[in-house]
Amino acid sequence: MPAARDIMTPGAECVGAEESVLDAARKLTDLGVGAVPICGTDDRLKGVLTDRDIVVKVLGRGKDPAQTKAGELAQGEAVTIGADDGAEEILATMTRHKVRRLPVIDGHRLVGMVALADVARALPDSKAGDLLEALSTD
Repeated sequence: MPAARDIMTPGAECVGAEESVLDAARKLTDLGVGAVPICGTDDRLKGVLTDRDIVVKVLGRGKDPAQTKAGELAQGEAVTIGADDGAEEILATMTRHKVRRLPVIDGHRLVGMVALADVARALPDSKAGDLLEALSTD
């Protein structure tokens, strides 16, 4: 089984916790991605901001994205995966936490992001189907 470092997208860019959600949305657009890690001034991962978070938690609630800080949307401790963890562990973590993207950490350093599609390509079809089913149910 391949490790996270083998299937991840390397070089994930963070949005600063003090940056506005509007700036974060621009970064998502510029990078052509649906999620970006939120990093604090201490360079530690604070969470992951998704395009859905922006729509539901900011726009849908009438908040001003230029005045809302990305860090306000970080919830609790970020769910991550280690760079050397295998696809089975990624599958288990995504299923347990009902997430489709995971930051990949090597020590305390963010080294990339692994998405559902990355894992699906790395797993046998039956396992990929199990993951899709688990993430599609409430």
